Amino acid sequence: MNILYSILLGIIQGVAEFLPISSSGHLVLFQTFFAFKDTDSMLFNVLLHLGTLVSVCIYYRKDIWEMIREFFQWIAALIHRDGKEAGRPTPARRMIVLIIVATLPLFVVVPVKKWMEATLSTNMTVSVALLITGCLLYFSDRMAKGHKNAKTATVVDALVVGAAQAVGTIPGISRSGITISAGLFRGFDRKFAVRFSFLMSLPAVLGANVLEIGDAVAQGIDPKVLPVYLIGVAVAAVVGYLSIRLVSLLSDKGKFGMFAYYCWVVGLGSLIAGIIVPLFSK
Repeated sequence: MNILYSILLGIIQGVAEFLPISSSGHLVLFQTFFAFKDTDSMLFNVLLHLGTLVSVCIYYRKDIWEMIREFFQWIAALIHRDGKEAGRPTPARRMIVLIIVATLPLFVVVPVKKWMEATLSTNMTVSVALLITGCLLYFSDRMAKGHKNAKTATVVDALVVGAAQAVGTIPGISRSGITISAGLFRGFDRKFAVRFSFLMSLPAVLGANVLEIGDAVAQGIDPKVLPVYLIGVAVAAVVGYLSIRLVSLLSDKGKFGMFAYYCWVVGLGSLIAGIIVPLFSK
């Protein structure tokens, strides 16, 4: 691992984590075709995801602070048995409930997560998954504009988007792409679909990293490479912030589906390359 590789992977993570093009899929293809085996560090992957987690926290800091404050006010009202206060369904409180409900389907994935990563992280499966992601983006952008927001979205809506997030753990299926698409299919307002997708990623990404941090530490930590890792993390955080802003702007203008063509080109290109390259390497 050197600084160039760290920066490059930080850019890939920051762009692909939030743009609906699958960060895990791009990392698999990048490492497959360029044979950067030394970059396949579990600790570095965990840190990269934490870097993009910081991006979400900074971009949506007002929403996060409002939900944290509302959560403790809610708990205080329950403790003091203030039924009127505890039952007041503010948008921030409803958002908390919706995110909790949307996170539940991920618990179905946890027992098979390692199997999925080992089995599905191949050029063929990632390429096909990218083609599927492109189809989702193409059709979601052609849905009629919805009007649901934090005040009107239902528990069923949250479960559907949460189920989509669980499917998004498959390498090549964009988590942001499939969750935003699911929100649009359920009639979410475009801005709310993007906002909900990114906010619901916080417990998902944090939980996944907590589960993986033990295995990452068990692999061993080389103090010499930590500064290089941290450069990649900083790059992922900055690029991630800009990517969130770009997705928000494009989705609001109804141009979310433009990423479909990119997914189709990369998916088809990597699929063909995966067939041709081995023929010349023999």
